Amino acid sequence: MALCFYYGAGSPYAWRVWLALEHKHLRYELKALSFDAGDLKKPEYTAINPRQKVPAIVDDGLALYESAAILEYLDERYDETPLLFPGDIRQRALIRRMVREADQYLASPLEELVANVLYTPKTEWQQETIARSRDAFTRELGLWETLIAGDTLAGELSAADFTLYPLIALALRIEKRKHDVEIGARIGPRLAAWMKRIEALPYFARTWPAHWT
Repeated sequence: MALCFYYGAGSPYAWRVWLALEHKHLRYELKALSFDAGDLKKPEYTAINPRQKVPAIVDDGLALYESAAILEYLDERYDETPLLFPGDIRQRALIRRMVREADQYLASPLEELVANVLYTPKTEWQQETIARSRDAFTRELGLWETLIAGDTLAGELSAADFTLYPLIALALRIEKRKHDVEIGARIGPRLAAWMKRIEALPYFARTWPAHWT
């Protein structure tokens, strides 16, 4: 049976798993869920992920959710394919640290932006609250700018790259909704060049959210 991948368009957490599946050349069945239709709350999905979020996978009878855990599982389960955590013990530790940093320090202000811009009517936007979240996000981007030493974040293409890119892409999507949030202008030259390299991956276009223009 093919691995089933439950995905919601635009979710950076689901997006990282999709990039990982493509990177590892794994066969999978894409199960696209609609946030608007309430698919995540339907009994058949809550039986897989009771937290009612994406992503989730079902592989050989194992239902697994939480994107970082899924990446670890895919590498251990399918270790004959390109690795998401390549290298020696030190390099793998560095990759795991970066995944954790992105989720802890970048995703938190991004989720605030999502809540305060994408899920709040324009008439109710609180400029100070939005600016505070934007500043926290872009300060963190400044640190990531200093972490890039080569073509990728951690020596080889890895889970760190697939974790960071969707977070920044979603922030730029928010900027399209609220132009004066000005995130793109605060992305440094190293990060900008790195993003172009990720976008040039042969499988990248397949993972781009269908409703994004």
